[in-house]
Amino acid sequence: MKKTILFLVVLTFLVSCKEEVVQKPERLIEKDVMLDIMYDLSVLEAIKYQNPVSLDTFKINPRDFILKKYKVDSLQFAKSNVYYASDYEDYKLMFEQITKRLETTKKSADSLVTVEKKKKKPVVQNNKKPAPIVGDTTKLK
Repeated sequence: MKKTILFLVVLTFLVSCKEEVVQKPERLIEKDVMLDIMYDLSVLEAIKYQNPVSLDTFKINPRDFILKKYKVDSLQFAKSNVYYASDYEDYKLMFEQITKRLETTKKSADSLVTVEKKKKKPVVQNNKKPAPIVGDTTKLK
């Protein structure tokens, strides 16, 4: 009897420990959509870092643009981000997926830049003059 009660107490304790740190928001953004949003925001941050004038010329807020693109408001995004971040291992996997996607995009962009450079590179023509004839030319007369 004591073993059964002890077993039930331990089982109850273990089950009760699985408490969510952050409650699931009412309008949680789906994980795939969240990954897309985070990817787009990462790309825009990279653009802003590399060439800040490029985004300023269009006079748009990149973050607002991305949120409108996915039909999400900033509060919904913030709450969803906190919810996903509360599970460290899963959030880490999300960032690894985004990193792989960024690397793939970078490789693709680098190869396109290489192709464009080859297209713009002028063709070097052979403008060499014929080599002079070496040897005895007296016999030709």
